Amino acid sequence: MTVPEDTTRLGYFLGPHGVQGGVKVYVLGNAEQMLDLPRVWVEGRGWLRVRRAEALAPGVALHLAGVTSREGAEALRGANVYAADADLPPLEEGSYYYHELRGLPVQGADGTRLGEVTDVVDGGHQDLLVVAHPGGEGFLPLQAPYVVVRTGNTGRPSAIALTGDAPAGLLGEDAEEA
Repeated sequence: MTVPEDTTRLGYFLGPHGVQGGVKVYVLGNAEQMLDLPRVWVEGRGWLRVRRAEALAPGVALHLAGVTSREGAEALRGANVYAADADLPPLEEGSYYYHELRGLPVQGADGTRLGEVTDVVDGGHQDLLVVAHPGGEGFLPLQAPYVVVRTGNTGRPSAIALTGDAPAGLLGEDAEEA
């Protein structure tokens, strides 16, 4: 099964929660974004209706249609969990979902287009922007002090900009000189 377009990976299943089919989720980002979802897309299973969601420190337990036993929940261990972008709750101003960064231009400090964000990946303690650029593909640390998410008139992300403090050759643009 291929992950549907216009979905965002929210995390993965850790294992059973209780004996009635609850499944603990390791959440990438804010766990509250999962509490009111009507459905999730589960790797290997497809779309499943969320019957109930419980907040757990530090994640969430989901009770899904068709998963009614501990054994059923155990079978989901390790599977990735996605939500339809349209099902995600609205965010406060100045906040954004990572899926909103896909397709944005990456600009140098002078405004020159360096590439385009194709994905955001969990790099452990730092999330990484996957950037396609003329020299290939590179990773850009999202939380780095020299990376700025610019917003447009709507308050939603419109571009990724590097400040003048960004290391030279960060995206391989100077690789041919090395």
